[in-house]
Amino acid sequence: MLRFAPSPISDMDICDLRVAILNYVVSQQRQEKFLVRIEDADIEKDIEGKDTEIMMILEKFAIKHDSVYHQSEHLRIHQTLALRLLKEEKAFICKCGDEECIQCDGLKKEDYQELKESGEEFVIRLRKPSSNTLSDDVDSFVILKKDGTPSSNFASACDDMLSDISFIIRSEEYLANMPKDEHIKSSLGYEMDTEYLHLPTILNSGEVSIKWLFEEGFIPDAILNYLLLLGNVEAPKEIFTLPEAIEWFNLDTISKSATKFDIDKLRFINREHLYMMDDKQLSSLFGFADADIGKLAKIYLEEVSTTNELKAKIQPIFKPKKLDDELGEEMKIISDIIFDAPAFETFNELQKHITDRSGLKGENLLRPLRFLLTGTHSSPELSKIYPFIKSYILEVASWVH
Repeated sequence: MLRFAPSPISDMDICDLRVAILNYVVSQQRQEKFLVRIEDADIEKDIEGKDTEIMMILEKFAIKHDSVYHQSEHLRIHQTLALRLLKEEKAFICKCGDEECIQCDGLKKEDYQELKESGEEFVIRLRKPSSNTLSDDVDSFVILKKDGTPSSNFASACDDMLSDISFIIRSEEYLANMPKDEHIKSSLGYEMDTEYLHLPTILNSGEVSIKWLFEEGFIPDAILNYLLLLGNVEAPKEIFTLPEAIEWFNLDTISKSATKFDIDKLRFINREHLYMMDDKQLSSLFGFADADIGKLAKIYLEEVSTTNELKAKIQPIFKPKKLDDELGEEMKIISDIIFDAPAFETFNELQKHITDRSGLKGENLLRPLRFLLTGTHSSPELSKIYPFIKSYILEVASWVH
């Protein structure tokens, strides 16, 4: 089984999401279960609602879990396991607080109840391992804090053990935790081997939250594509979907060096995924259910890359156009002609009809007509746009003072 274990103490960032995606992909490839564990043991730092937000983000990326639970649900289990280690004299009581313990090794399990009843503060520490392979990396560390809650290290290792997590993919910042994890599980008599992979850092990623990417107009398929491509030295193609990636993705092809977050690369990938999107689905971003509006949006993808930028192009087309001093008179004339005109199949037919009725030609016609049809003085060729807005022409060609 594989897992994703986020903490609800901040917005999910791209490093967190990358970990979730890779664990999910590998679970699918190995046909193993995938669980989500909300690590909410640190009550003081937890932010209300972040757990729900995390699950909603995973749903947007089609990352499906077989089970989900909050770490706090296992508080009693963690406490029981810590006391078991104390009883077996694999752990000891310490009154030194969080500082390095040098004087409490003499306190035994018999002292636990007395200290608890006295109200004196103490922690429980796991004894330093005797194994040569671990003793240099692990000292006597806290497993149960003064308030009776487990340390994050202890809770995480216990939960991995309880869930039989066989493969842990996480950020390299947790590399130093691995000897402690192994010591905790070994002390508890857990014998199943756990495989680890620690992902290199994504540079410049500290301020890049998934919420911010959504707000900027990046779509889940593109973000996922980018994060699976990041540092991958042998990806068979540049643009792909999650089901495709599950077929070919190989952890061995990920670079061992730190990678850099590249917003321009993400913009390119986002544009390509918007091109790939079903036309009717794309139109829904602008309040339509019309494949023609999706096709219209794809014309503008030659200029822009995000849904926000697309909205800034598409929405003005369907709003009444404000008359200005320079083009207002011509716009009113053209609008009146369009409202009285029959339906035209092509832009050339419409343009000829307006010319015949108004006498306007060249830029004297095209400039006000362009603004009337697009809400801007600069746009793709009107002949490309017209086929997709002709059924809305009366809405499009309206104006206000």
